[in-house]
Amino acid sequence: MVKKWSVSYPAVNGVEQRRVYVYLPTMYEADPERRYPVLYMFDGQNVFFDADATYGKSWGVADYLDYTDTVITCDIHTRARSKRLLQAAGARVVLGLDDLMTAPVAGSGYNAQYGLLGSNKADENRVKLFPRDAMLVAEKIGQLMSEATGHHIEAMVYGDGAFKDPAGKIWELADPVVAPGYTKGLIGTPNELKLKYLADHDFGDLSGTALQEAITQRIKEKDSTSLVGNMVSEGTTPRNLTDLIGSLCDLTSGSGDRGTPVVLVQGYFTNFASED
Repeated sequence: MVKKWSVSYPAVNGVEQRRVYVYLPTMYEADPERRYPVLYMFDGQNVFFDADATYGKSWGVADYLDYTDTVITCDIHTRARSKRLLQAAGARVVLGLDDLMTAPVAGSGYNAQYGLLGSNKADENRVKLFPRDAMLVAEKIGQLMSEATGHHIEAMVYGDGAFKDPAGKIWELADPVVAPGYTKGLIGTPNELKLKYLADHDFGDLSGTALQEAITQRIKEKDSTSLVGNMVSEGTTPRNLTDLIGSLCDLTSGSGDRGTPVVLVQGYFTNFASED
């Protein structure tokens, strides 16, 4: 049984209407005291009814749940939660894409860690799996480029960037991780001061060269102590370096007909106080 109604919510352009769909188990009304696990699904208009689906064909989830106890859940970053909820709801077999193609089948390729997650269609009969052994590849690339240039080069193998397009509303990260392989120097998160906060708050009475010198000195005094929770770091980005740099690279290279380029990122670890 599927119930559907409309709700109003505040949006940038005023109040907007959205449809809400709820699938209820067959015995829901007969046993109102019973509690059930809840599974939330995005793109709700596509879940149940062809008439509401964006392209005229829904996923038919209601019919599926009524007649089967064997489920393959195809979500990516919420897959562990989906498996847990489906099993709690009585599903006998629950598999994710990360459970398929984790070992060779008749001589095929495989990805022991991610299975079919992050795969791309190669032709009508084949898929190209997410990179395997990418840590070793990144380390070797970093070594070779460091030797060739005489500079210390960090390297990474990147896939989809972790960002959402504010105009098209497209959530880009369809891979299980942004970077399956990277060198050790890319482990960690930024630990940065918010320059605008320093200029407006700590040194609000300064300007010109005096302001620049004060901010530079404050940055030089910064040590490795985490600034998380400190107001002077609010608004900076406490994400993994591999996610930030990988997203930058993906925005640069795109995913169309440019091939698979090498993206060189320079100056990423310098700051306002750097002298070279």
